[in-house]
Parts: sequence; structure tokens; C-alpha cells
Amino acid sequence: MIVRDLVDDDIPAITAIYNQLIAETDVIWLEEPVTVEDRMAWLHGLRPDDAALAAVADDGTVIGYAAIFPFRAKSGYWPTVELTIMLDQHHRGAGAGQALMDELIRRARAAGRTVMVAGIDGGNTGSVRFHERNGFREVARMPGVGRKHGHPLDLVLMQLSLSPADPGTPQT
Repeated sequence: MIVRDLVDDDIPAITAIYNQLIAETDVIWLEEPVTVEDRMAWLHGLRPDDAALAAVADDGTVIGYAAIFPFRAKSGYWPTVELTIMLDQHHRGAGAGQALMDELIRRARAAGRTVMVAGIDGGNTGSVRFHERNGFREVARMPGVGRKHGHPLDLVLMQLSLSPADPGTPQT
């Protein structure tokens, strides 16, 4: 498996992954599938200091993708990025997610970012554990802030410090 930059030719594959997650999980808080054009607009809407990556199997199949992008639009949030990692259902737990996470963290640090945030569906305990193993800690749990198919969804916010702590800041 290799991790490389996401390219336009990958869009049909990532659209299929995204739509499978919409249909079968609460990972993405949408009820209807998206189009290839939607995912193309997402990719082209990323800024130059963002990163969009593909995990590609030895046979050339895209098995997952990931991105970092601004946490919020206001300039004061610049040091913080949000991340997303999406994997094909048949390739979870096989190392692609970790390879993507490692590269996202490397690129965020190289860009001078100091904080990485993950917004995770509260029912996705596997993702919460994955982020914990990568040094993220839960900083907020927001009950019922989302809905899908008529039922409420909780949002878990997790955070990773990408730089050494300020010596004057107490560690939690």
C-alpha cells in the first residue's frame, strides 16, 4: 500500500467510499448519497496548505482517503486543522488508516500547524479508540447535536497537540 496525494482520477473511488459510509453508518451525517461532482468540488475547494491523501492498494485500488483542512474560517484559528479519514469497508483495521494518519500529522507539522481536531460520531467507538492510540484526547462531548434517519447523534471532539507544550502551560 502507498499513501499519495489525492488526484481527480480518484474521485469516483472516494465517492463510492463516502456513499457507502452514508448508507451504512452514522459516520457521515447525511442521509442521501453525494455525486462525483460534489466530491470533486470538495477536493478543488481545499486550500494550498491543506492536504488530501489517498491510500492505494498494491493493485492500484483506492482503499481510503484523508484530509486536513481549516478547523474554522477565522484567521485566529489558523494554527488548528481538522482531519477526516475515510476507509473502504473491506480495508478497515489493516493499516491504511494509520498510514493516512501518520502522513496527515507529518504534513500538519510541516505546515506549522499546532493543533489537530477530530469530530467523531459518538457511536463510533472504534474511531475514538483509534484517535486515542494516536495521542488524541477527548475535549468535548456534545449530545444530540446531529440527527440522521430521525435519531439524535452525539459529537465527540478530540484534540492532538502537534507542538511541544508551552513550559508555562499546565499539562492535563
